[in-house]
Amino acid sequence: MNSHLLTSATEKTLAIIMGGGAGSRLFPLTKDRAKPAVPLAGKYRLVDIPISNCINSDLGHIYILTQFMSASLHRHISSAYKFDRFSRRFVEIRAAQQTHSGAQWYQGTADAVRQNLQDFLQWPYDYFLILSGDQLYHMDYREMLARHIQKKADITLATLPVSRDLATSFGIMQSAADGRIERFEEKPKDPALLDQLRMPVAALKEMGRAETEELYEASMGIYIFNRQTLIECLDNDLVDFGKHIIPGAIQKYRVENFVFEGYWEDIGTIRAFFDANLALTNPVPPFNFFDTTAPIFTHARFLPATKINGATVRQAIISDGCIISDAHIERAVVGVRSYINSGTTIRHSIIMGADFYEADLAAKTNSLVPLGIGKNCTIDHAIIDKNARIGDGVVITTEGKPDHYDGDNYFIRDGIVIVPKGATIQPGTWI
Repeated sequence: MNSHLLTSATEKTLAIIMGGGAGSRLFPLTKDRAKPAVPLAGKYRLVDIPISNCINSDLGHIYILTQFMSASLHRHISSAYKFDRFSRRFVEIRAAQQTHSGAQWYQGTADAVRQNLQDFLQWPYDYFLILSGDQLYHMDYREMLARHIQKKADITLATLPVSRDLATSFGIMQSAADGRIERFEEKPKDPALLDQLRMPVAALKEMGRAETEELYEASMGIYIFNRQTLIECLDNDLVDFGKHIIPGAIQKYRVENFVFEGYWEDIGTIRAFFDANLALTNPVPPFNFFDTTAPIFTHARFLPATKINGATVRQAIISDGCIISDAHIERAVVGVRSYINSGTTIRHSIIMGADFYEADLAAKTNSLVPLGIGKNCTIDHAIIDKNARIGDGVVITTEGKPDHYDGDNYFIRDGIVIVPKGATIQPGTWI
């Protein structure tokens, strides 16, 4: 596609990032924050991924729709994404609000866009890019937009080739040879139906895959709508794009696919969040934060370099502003401003760090347990949320525990122990 025409198209595109509902599957990480504000990879937030993808794709008009616990998300967005005052670019949050036409929460992804559609249509956007706020991937949306325009599509869906065992967890599309989507099935379980939905040999060849591979087109929850198509699709009381709008639209509009073959992870559960973070510690991680052609942006904190006073570190991410003394760290993500004291062992864990240093709040706290991880602790298969205080000699492990449990100042979800934000674990506690 002509680069000038594509540049014009990006200027006429509005990106809408869905902030999600209460984030119950990520509780307790979403106990005091919106899902897009959950920390990721030591120094980022989940919402930084789609926003960075937009910026790297030259899309500078971005709204984030949210409604639950959005204070920390507001702070992050306002401090991280400041454009030239003479530029028309913006990243703004639209929280659910009471209006003359209604006072209800967003009921789903489609309803969230519908409740804000009148404001979106005040500007001359020709295309609307709908994105999820809890996915980890690199994508140049200009490629998807170019295909959308070239195919003269009304709607374009990003799809991901997945294996048969994963297909039962996704909305599965079936496309014709020209890429037009003809069928949608939500989480198909019937073996006969799965046989029908397999990607055809021609599509496998086009992707350079073996003809014998059994792959399915899974919806990634990423959509491009033409302006008029979006207006018509939302002229009803349907509440969700994936479950309601898209299946009906396939019968009425030209719906095209955009097959994405890169790394993609839906971080919707504690286990998915935990595994995606620890995968970043691999020698060659599946997601590359070191890609200078597509950097991930976030809040610039201007913290000092991390100080390590003797430690054994294997396969770990150590963020800015930490102080680590004589600790053993193995396959772990250590967030900003983390204190880890001598004799402590951390394995297969995420330490999210802190929003402040102890000295900054010395006059405001009566806690006898210092901020951070104390001496001679053992933390294994755990997530320690921000601003937590772990006393000396604390042991946190999943050994011998159920997959789901609510304890005193801690939770277990998907077999992972989680110490919530701001919690205090007294010295000598065994979890």
